[in-house]
Amino acid sequence: MEKKIPMTQQGYNKLEEELRHLKNVERPTVIKAIADAREHGDLSENAEYHAARERQGFIEGRISELEDKTSRADIIDPSKISGDQVKFGATVTLLDEDTGETVTYQVVGSDESDIKQGFLSITSPLARALIGKSVDNSIEVITPSGSKAYSIKKIEFI
Repeated sequence: MEKKIPMTQQGYNKLEEELRHLKNVERPTVIKAIADAREHGDLSENAEYHAARERQGFIEGRISELEDKTSRADIIDPSKISGDQVKFGATVTLLDEDTGETVTYQVVGSDESDIKQGFLSITSPLARALIGKSVDNSIEVITPSGSKAYSIKKIEFI
């Protein structure tokens, strides 16, 4: 059995939108570009043709990847979850023990992560350290720039 991929509804919708765009806009555009390039004759030295074929390969690969991910999506609604421990979908407020700054992240699926927007991938070292922890627990994470210590200040399921 194939492994389910946890994601929020928002993350699923984003994948579906990209899939629709690739199928309805990008695929027809590249097919037309290939047809146009073929009309120019000798394909062995036709840069437009080779670029369009390469683009087509990328588009078809991405469509396959998105179809696979959406078919295995396990959509989780954080507002229907509760508890006092960090788990998928939790919005966690952390205190950086070195700087005193607070940051807030929602733990989401890897396809919807965007750290600048506050979406933390479930597979990231920080999320893995947070899972199962409670308010006032401290965690330490090794980052590319060194070790970071955080204290969990708030856990919400919104």
